[in-house]
Amino acid sequence: MSDTRRRVKVYTLNEDRQWDDRGTGHVSSTYVEDLKGMSPLVRAESDGSLLLESKINPNTAYQKQQDTLIVWSEAENYDLALSFQEKAGCDEIWEKICQVQGKDPSVEVTQDLIDESEERFEEMPETSHLIDLPTCELNKLEEIADLVTSVLSSPIRREKLALALENEGYIKKLLQLFQACENLENTEGLHHLYEIIRGILFLNKATLFEVMFSDECIMDVVGRLEYDPALAQPKRHREFLTKTAKFKEVIPITDSELRQKIHQTYRVQYIQDIILPTPSVFEENFLSTLTSFIFFNKVEIVSMLQEDEKFLSEVFAQLTDEATDDDKRRELVNFFKEFCAFSQTLQPQNRDAFFKTLAKLGVLPALEIVMGMDDLQVRLAATDIFSYLVEFSPSMVREFVMQEAQQSDDDILLINVVIEQMICDTDPELGGAVQLMGLLRTLIDPENMLATTNKTEKSEFLNFFYNHCMHVLTAPLLISTSEDRREKDNIVGSNKSSTICPDSYQIAQLLALILELLTFCVEHHTYHIKNYIMNKDLLRRVLVLMNSKHTFLALCALRFMRRIIGLKDEFYNHYITKGNLFEPVVNALLDNGTRYNLLNSAVIELFEFIRVEDIKSLTAHIVENFYKALESIEYVQTFKGLKTKYEQEKDRQNQKLNSVPSILRSNRFHRDAKALEEDEEMWFNEDDEEEGKTVVAPVEKSKTEDDFPDSYEKFMETKKAKESEDKENLLKRTSSGGFKFTFSHSTSAANGTNSTNSKSVVAQTPPASSNGSSSKTTNLATSVTATKGSLVGLVDYPDNEEEEEEEETSPRKRPRLGS
Repeated sequence: MSDTRRRVKVYTLNEDRQWDDRGTGHVSSTYVEDLKGMSPLVRAESDGSLLLESKINPNTAYQKQQDTLIVWSEAENYDLALSFQEKAGCDEIWEKICQVQGKDPSVEVTQDLIDESEERFEEMPETSHLIDLPTCELNKLEEIADLVTSVLSSPIRREKLALALENEGYIKKLLQLFQACENLENTEGLHHLYEIIRGILFLNKATLFEVMFSDECIMDVVGRLEYDPALAQPKRHREFLTKTAKFKEVIPITDSELRQKIHQTYRVQYIQDIILPTPSVFEENFLSTLTSFIFFNKVEIVSMLQEDEKFLSEVFAQLTDEATDDDKRRELVNFFKEFCAFSQTLQPQNRDAFFKTLAKLGVLPALEIVMGMDDLQVRLAATDIFSYLVEFSPSMVREFVMQEAQQSDDDILLINVVIEQMICDTDPELGGAVQLMGLLRTLIDPENMLATTNKTEKSEFLNFFYNHCMHVLTAPLLISTSEDRREKDNIVGSNKSSTICPDSYQIAQLLALILELLTFCVEHHTYHIKNYIMNKDLLRRVLVLMNSKHTFLALCALRFMRRIIGLKDEFYNHYITKGNLFEPVVNALLDNGTRYNLLNSAVIELFEFIRVEDIKSLTAHIVENFYKALESIEYVQTFKGLKTKYEQEKDRQNQKLNSVPSILRSNRFHRDAKALEEDEEMWFNEDDEEEGKTVVAPVEKSKTEDDFPDSYEKFMETKKAKESEDKENLLKRTSSGGFKFTFSHSTSAANGTNSTNSKSVVAQTPPASSNGSSSKTTNLATSVTATKGSLVGLVDYPDNEEEEEEEETSPRKRPRLGS
């Protein structure tokens, strides 16, 4: 057994029934000649002195608790416990004890005392006294307190005492003594009564709790628990419960039994959470029945309220009534939040019926109203209620919002209200926004969407989400990375022409949350998000955030691109190379300099993935456009590896060309780069026509987009005005002498704006071919070109996911991009 498994603490129970720590040591189980038997020996880890030597008696009841405790009694009032550091050590000693006593190590009590005592109880007449209780008098309180505390370590004696207290109505007699002690200001008697009532609670008997927590007795029980001997002055719990804590009936409760149950549950919960001290490791199981008592009370309350549909209908009516004042509405929402919290105690089938009842009564339309209100407390409570509903049934929420979309404007849809609350969270740490983002993620997760014979929830809901909600989610991102915002930043003296990112830490956190959700979409919504990214040129806008002074935001932008590249989808690869979207990534790596940090590692990992996975189109683009800027990075072999891959592929292509008849080679390959590029685009376009022009229409612009702030409108105007121009990506040298690339986030370059002034700008001199072939044959790959037609027209998409799957399995393949 290893040292950590041997490590153990030794405890003994003192006269005050408290556990004393006798020290820490290492245990072993050996035969002791003096004791004539097996014994656990514990020697102190500090000086090796003997802490414990106890013969394993065949008739002693040993108890194993919580996997790391062994407890037993060696005399009437001498209890011992071993607390092990590791479960394995406890199991080994327990097996030795069970071996000596001939018991199965799977048992938790070697002598099964509770079962035997129960059998004896059944054999005894009901009137027999299992324990003789002292007479209930003031001068006997100390004796009663000693009796109650002494039985706690013995399961048999706890059962006997509980039955005696129940049969003789002893608790009510003790309450009368409490009132007498309090009137006489008998402090010593009050302290004894505290020990007595605490000990009775630890007997863990539901029948005793029914008496103690009745309306007649519960306040006296609370009163006795005020006089803890460890406190200099008694607490004023009764004063709090009767004067400070006010029971508010937001809607009058006519059922007196229900009202009594609510009062009782609140007070018992107060006793458990506030009055009783935190139980020690040896006492945790003593209050399990108290926890169950509260649990079943909550179940009863929920069931009784659920059956009263008139009551719930009135709650919803007042909640959504414009005439309801703010204070009343706040109380209604808080009541409803607590009501939903109680519902978590229900069994699955009962919880299902509960939420169906709420849906029938209109909980979602009501939430839609209150979540959009100005009162922060109301919004927070409504968010908690919404989280219960989403956790219970995302499909129920999705079904509601899709039906709602048929008769409501986009800006008042429930999901858009949720997104706006996330965007407008005033918490500096965005605690509410994080919670709402998690709920949105659950709603758009295809893993919990149903597919039936008649309909596919995934297809229907994602179509709805991308047409009606996605523009609201991405609005802060589009505004923060708009051309108009960049120009304003430059006017106030920004040193970086491409720095568009907000300085506000809170806004940066929000953008990071949005990017996290978009990254999730890239992983799980392959078709819909691809269409959206292409039409909105979203990746270019996201990569603007690589310039953020907040490194975590730059990493989020990089992670978004990494997920896209990780799909190894040639449509995405073509989009990235045509838009020259590696520029901001390379610039970030160069700006980072020699700093070895997370950003450096993440960028290197991105390029390493491309090398290992041998993504040929991206490898060619990186080597031909950025290798000279990156070749000085030699602490990793990534970029040299990319160059090697590129040259190997180039050799293979040249070998193929050499095998083609010379007359065909001269006709096909003795043209300039521009002609080659036009030929490539013609090839794609002809492909599209042959396949029936199944080009997806752009994501329709909704009304909410027209309501964006002025900066976004100006950006859209700027974008349209610049569609007649080309953006040239010029290679510039940084002050340190390295390479630096200009990066335009305008959509015109990526979308291939048609212009009379279109030019093909070579980003850098192509690397020398390993076989000395003519540079003219590689001009296409080394140029960053403004293409013709829109990007969506250039890359064909199927109308739905089924067509996309058919297209992927089609035997006719497109030419490899960049090859």
